[in-house]
Amino acid sequence: MLLDKNRLEQIMTPLEKINHDITAAMKAKDTERLSALRMMKTALKNKELEKDKDSTLSEAEAIKVLQSLLKQRRDSIEQYTTAGRPELAAKETAEMKIIEEYLPAALDEAAIGQIVESVIAETGASSPAQMGVVMKATMAKLAGQTVDGKVVSAIVKSKLGG
Repeated sequence: MLLDKNRLEQIMTPLEKINHDITAAMKAKDTERLSALRMMKTALKNKELEKDKDSTLSEAEAIKVLQSLLKQRRDSIEQYTTAGRPELAAKETAEMKIIEEYLPAALDEAAIGQIVESVIAETGASSPAQMGVVMKATMAKLAGQTVDGKVVSAIVKSKLGG
């Protein structure tokens, strides 16, 4: 029984999908995409080796590694922009877009706001002094989701009156 391409991609692990896309990028001679995919593959392989020699990463662990790469790109873009290096910021932005293709869709601010409100209600937090407690619980609820910690922090601050 043959599987269609969409179904096949749904059952592939992130690393298998990246390997598949590396081959496609090589055939298309897309050097920028190829470079980003190889960087992602290396990060995932390094995490596998850290974990255990003969084990593979779960999808949640792979997402966490890719989110870490995404955060590194955001930080680099900010630093390059501040330093007046728009060409390097543009390269990092392009890599960031490629990484985002392998992550679940990002939550919008309204959805994050609802989660923050529920966490505030659960924890009984009422002042900016309790921001750490709310952030920890919110980030735990958002595990496996694509969110920017700075956005979550800003929403928590506004909800707690900070």
